[in-house]
Amino acid sequence: MAESRRSVGWREVLIVAAIAVAAVLAVDALATFVPSIGDLFRGTPVMVVLLLVASALVLWRIAARPPET
Repeated sequence: MAESRRSVGWREVLIVAAIAVAAVLAVDALATFVPSIGDLFRGTPVMVVLLLVASALVLWRIAARPPET
């Protein structure tokens, strides 16, 4: 018996987008009060690395999913 899965909708996309925006704003606020944090984020491509890792995880989950019959 095939398990029915609900597809990702606008609500889930907006939740993930809101979390991403909140995380960026939190880092920016923290960097305002702690200059060494700001220097770290300006000196290294932390956000780029995080996006690459997240993209790799998503692609891995898609590839590891068994084919639907």
